[in-house]
Amino acid sequence: MVLTAIHPNFIKLRHMRTSLQNWKALTVYNRFARVVTIPEPQLRSLAKAAMVSTDTPPSRGAFIVFEGADRAGKSTQCQMLLDHFKSQSVDAELWNFPDRTTSIGTMINSYLTSKSDIDDAAVHLLFSANRWEKRQLLESKLLQGKTLIVDRYAFSGVAFTAAKQLPGLDMSWCKAPDAGLPAPDITLFLSLSPEEAASRGGYGEERYENAPFQTAVLQQFSILREGDKTWSTIDAGGSIAEVAGRIREVAMPAVEKCKKGASIRKLWNENSNNM
Repeated sequence: MVLTAIHPNFIKLRHMRTSLQNWKALTVYNRFARVVTIPEPQLRSLAKAAMVSTDTPPSRGAFIVFEGADRAGKSTQCQMLLDHFKSQSVDAELWNFPDRTTSIGTMINSYLTSKSDIDDAAVHLLFSANRWEKRQLLESKLLQGKTLIVDRYAFSGVAFTAAKQLPGLDMSWCKAPDAGLPAPDITLFLSLSPEEAASRGGYGEERYENAPFQTAVLQQFSILREGDKTWSTIDAGGSIAEVAGRIREVAMPAVEKCKKGASIRKLWNENSNNM
């Protein structure tokens, strides 16, 4: 048996080299250099606690992503969910991708508002880089217990580029730059037809907001969510309150599950689609 000091008054069991049945007591030194004898029952408790702390994933915040076609109501519903979480004393924060406040995000914003033109492959990589530059902060906040509500993520990047159907930019190529990013605990896909979306205010203000292209994007989203247990399709039709209620029904269980302990999975790894 090997013991490692982690605090003057505490010890941690690291390796069990001898059966506890052979140990009636264990003698160690405390910080005052006095001999302390640990009886067998307490030794067993220490061993059990050490093994549990090693095997149990940490309690953390949930990573919740909203996806869908343009003008499906994602921004509104993200804010509605944030307000609900706060009313339930859930520590939560709202993020958006692309994050247009960074230097990379500024280039992306110029492209999306048609103020500049960028090669399709290059702009796809910019979107990915925008997510990677926030990865460390994202993981840190989750481990601190903060639930993150994220308006769009890597799935949008893949769907929008693959929908262009350009040579060499297939779905496999589109996924590659984002592989290894933190994977959402749940992805809420707001389902709304391009025709319904076009009838909503502000439609057509950005580069990709036209019905034919949005239809192609929805086809790519359908491929992405096929067989992925972490996706939940939400009917985005009806009143704002009705849609918010549907979202809460699936979002709250994800928060509770992460509170009990859950590892942060990696995007598009082997087990990333198992909730």
